[in-house]
Amino acid sequence: MGEIQAYNGGGWIATKLEWLINWGRKRSPWPLPYGTACCGIEMMCALAAGYDMARFGAERPSFSPRQADVLIQAGTITMKMAPVFKKIYDQMAEPKWVISMGACACSGGVFRTYSTLQGIDKLVPVDIYIPGCPPRPEALLQALLMFIEKTEKSHPIIHKKYSDLLVGT
Repeated sequence: MGEIQAYNGGGWIATKLEWLINWGRKRSPWPLPYGTACCGIEMMCALAAGYDMARFGAERPSFSPRQADVLIQAGTITMKMAPVFKKIYDQMAEPKWVISMGACACSGGVFRTYSTLQGIDKLVPVDIYIPGCPPRPEALLQALLMFIEKTEKSHPIIHKKYSDLLVGT
């Protein structure tokens, strides 16, 4: 007996379905803002009318992790906050993405102390890093555009948890 060949989404119906799902995702990212320091002020500025993140479909910030697509971590995470941050990330539904905004979120920034987490990538996988102290709102808009581009190229029909079971992909 040969191996069982799984359908890997190359047909017309699955391709169009992936396109439709990605079209909806890229036009309506629901960010979960998690601002803890001065970077949070820049994130609020990007959500305001001057920069208008609503142009990209992100006008609805979700303060519930179960309704969010992308977690925007802006600012310092201390060791005391780390379990709470991890729990919020774990409560997000799949697929989930993370944007790390600012030097403190990316690498601990200037706080080289025992109480500061030296980068949130020690807790959760980060998709997009935004450097700066604090980064400008334009940088967050650029990260959102990168997120939209990344969403366009995703394959929602083939779940990453089960992709190793597929033969011929």
